[in-house]
Amino acid sequence: MKLQPLQKLIDLSGKTAIVTGGAMGIGFGIAYRLAEAGANVIIADLNEEIGKKAVEELCSQGRRAVFLRTDVANERADQDAVDFALKTYGFVDILVNNAGIYPIIPVMQMKPADFEKILSVNLKSVFLFTKLVAEAMIRQGRGGKIINITSIDALHPSSVGLAVYDASKHGLWGFTKNTALELAPYNIQVNAIAPGGIATPGTGAGQPPTKEMEAILEKFLAKIPMKRMGAPDDIGKVALFLASDMASYMTGSQIVVDGGVLLS
Repeated sequence: MKLQPLQKLIDLSGKTAIVTGGAMGIGFGIAYRLAEAGANVIIADLNEEIGKKAVEELCSQGRRAVFLRTDVANERADQDAVDFALKTYGFVDILVNNAGIYPIIPVMQMKPADFEKILSVNLKSVFLFTKLVAEAMIRQGRGGKIINITSIDALHPSSVGLAVYDASKHGLWGFTKNTALELAPYNIQVNAIAPGGIATPGTGAGQPPTKEMEAILEKFLAKIPMKRMGAPDDIGKVALFLASDMASYMTGSQIVVDGGVLLS
C-alpha cells in the first residue's frame, strides 16, 4: 500500500468546515488550525463583533474564513448556516460542535429556565447541527468529519455548580458514540475531544477573573500534573488531527486533552 506523504494527510484544501462558537477561545483555536490547513472555515457564533474580528485576523493571514451570526440552539439559524455553506462552497465536509455555556449554578439554586438553556446550547444544538450536516454529507457521498467538544466533566465532575453542564457533556459523549455507529456506513466519522482546564476568556484569560472563578481555577490548577492550564491551540491541534486523514480509521472515540488532570 502506498503511503500518503505527511503534508497530504493534513491538507484540508477544498474542504469546508463549520465551527460553532468559533469566535474566540477553544473555538477560535480550532478555526485557526483548520483554516491554516486550507479549509474554508465558517465561524458560526452569536458574538458578531468578536466573530468578525476573528475572521479579519484569519483573512489577513491569507486564510479563507467567514463569520455567520448563529444562535446554535435555533433550528432555523442552524439550517441557514448549513445552507450558506452549501451555497457558497458547494460542500460541507467538517463540523465542529464547539459552542457551549457553563454557568456556575448549584442545583438547589437553579431555575428550570437555566436548566433548559444549558441543555439547549450544549446538547440540543449538537443534535440539530449534526442532523443537518450529516444529511448534506450523505447526499454528497464523500464522507465527512464531525467533532464534538465535550469536557473532562463528561468523565468526572470538576466543581460544584456544574451539575447540568456535566449532564450535558455526559449526554454529548453518549450522542457522539451512537451517531458514530449510525453514520459509519456513510464514511462519516464522529469523534470527540474532552478538554481539561483551558485558558480562555470564559475562564478569565486576558481579563481579571471573578472571585468565584479565581477560586475554582486555583483549586483546579493544583490538580494538573503538568502544572499549567491548556491553551486553545492545544485543542486546535487535536481537532486538526481528527479532521484530517491522520485519523482516517477513528470513529466513536474521545480524546482527553487535560494536562493529566484525570490522573489525579
